[in-house]
Amino acid sequence: MLENNEAVKRVREAILKFDNKFEILVLNKEAKTAKDAAIVINCDIGSIVKSLLIKIDDDFLICLVAGDKRCSLKKLKNILRKDNVFMADAKEVKENTGFSIGGVAPVAHLKKLDILIDKSLNRFKNLYAAAGHPNCVFKISYHDLIKITKGTEKEISE
Repeated sequence: MLENNEAVKRVREAILKFDNKFEILVLNKEAKTAKDAAIVINCDIGSIVKSLLIKIDDDFLICLVAGDKRCSLKKLKNILRKDNVFMADAKEVKENTGFSIGGVAPVAHLKKLDILIDKSLNRFKNLYAAAGHPNCVFKISYHDLIKITKGTEKEISE
């Protein structure tokens, strides 16, 4: 039962603490990619929030990017003024967020991570973010996404 999944429980607790009207939607198919999620939910691929763990030297941060965009490592290097900026590997994702790739939520990470939110997400009234498992998402507005994550808006996509 997905409702008993530890990662999903962490996300549920975080989103309900923020707003008790939020709910986790359990999808009838696995949605490991933004494209898969958009098909199952029947929404624009851009309204799917990709939560990406980025490695900067020996540190990490989360970038939230629209499903129809790519996170620009070049833009991140300029914003962060760092040369060593890479996508984290699966092991690093699990260790830092507590989630497996395909189910990384924008909230409820195991470690405290700074969050950058791509401004292109503000095109959509409703966004859908992973809720700890590839079959689970939650719906949220752009404004609430900024508030719940305490993220910083930047232009980080291409």
